[in-house]
Amino acid sequence: MTKKEHWKVDPDAHDFPAASEYLSLLLSPTETAAAVRKLKAATLTHRKAHDLLRASRLSLLPGDDPEVVRDLKKVRKGELLSPVLLVRGHLPKDVPLTVADGYHRISASYHLDEDAEIPCRIVDGPLA
Repeated sequence: MTKKEHWKVDPDAHDFPAASEYLSLLLSPTETAAAVRKLKAATLTHRKAHDLLRASRLSLLPGDDPEVVRDLKKVRKGELLSPVLLVRGHLPKDVPLTVADGYHRISASYHLDEDAEIPCRIVDGPLA
């Protein structure tokens, strides 16, 4: 596949509840609500796929993962992908970057081009 992915400017509305569900497993309800509120207000930035995987300490999802396949099909059809939602880690406490929503999109992008700039919203975590 030689087609490059294209991205939306804003996350999809359903990305925030998905981020909240995931973050609620890691943070208190108050911290989760604050993080999601900050994600909704955060400005868009861009980071490379390989750097996001390294900072989060997540493994690259395989190209045959069902959600990665779905996103690669979207790219092939020219559909736009939603920016990813991230909570910054804290290096002094050995806390990695948290991918609140978009792990499969990061992996799909990496499969297309590991140096691709992925649009994301990043907020500080509770330790920052």
